[in-house]
Amino acid sequence: MTDDIDDQPQPLLAHLMELRNRLMWAIGAFFIAFLLCFAFAKPLFNFLVEPFSWAVEWAGLDSRKVELIYTAPQEFFFTQIKIGMFGGLVLAFPMIAAQLYKFVAPGLYKNERSAFLPFLVASPLLFLLGAALVYFFFTPMVMWFFLSMEQTGGDGEASIMLLPKVSEYLGLIMTLIFAFGLVFQLPVVTTLLARAGLATSEGLASKRKYAIVGAFVAAAVLTPPDPVSQIGLALPTIILYEIAIYCARLVERQRAAARAEAEADEPASQASSGSEEDS
Repeated sequence: MTDDIDDQPQPLLAHLMELRNRLMWAIGAFFIAFLLCFAFAKPLFNFLVEPFSWAVEWAGLDSRKVELIYTAPQEFFFTQIKIGMFGGLVLAFPMIAAQLYKFVAPGLYKNERSAFLPFLVASPLLFLLGAALVYFFFTPMVMWFFLSMEQTGGDGEASIMLLPKVSEYLGLIMTLIFAFGLVFQLPVVTTLLARAGLATSEGLASKRKYAIVGAFVAAAVLTPPDPVSQIGLALPTIILYEIAIYCARLVERQRAAARAEAEADEPASQASSGSEEDS
């Protein structure tokens, strides 16, 4: 099996130089993507504000103008830097993942590389799926929940309106995107653990009740303190856990089929070797 490995014995310094080169490519890609996103920070922020606009429509406040504020002179500038870093990380992730794969791939067997590569593709796709769910559904729903607490005023009541700060709104939507993106990696992680023999479908199924409790605890930690976003994160987490159990079962079936095929081929090979000895 050593012939299947492309890596050749090298001194430690050579591996460190290879790591340095890969890190330079990854950091360079992130820096270029950061500059690009920072240059378009305002259009990107307006794009992220669209879910707030949808929430205003859902709340029946069509005549209201969507407004956000900043209370410190440097607040919006640092918000644009955060947008550049967030967008730069998203844009540069394919290059970062490719450099990581190129660094570890020479030390993997061919079957390990073929098994690892699909997960490298599935992981960003699942992250984008979670981010899309946040953008098109959960952020408008959360903002609609907050807008429902407004008070129009009159008859002895004060007028209370929601005017989010730009930094806090960006922090909210970034928190939701990262939380959902990480949760959507659950099938990938469990499938890798099942392939490595560190997890089984029966073990995952037996821990289902603990996973449900853990999903609500994680949702309470990762999301804002409102029931809408917490339930909105916990329910997809539970569904993804069931998908992870199914993926683990698929891996076990494939492993059992490969084992049965190898056991079926073994008597045939022994019979052929015996006939050669008789001849």
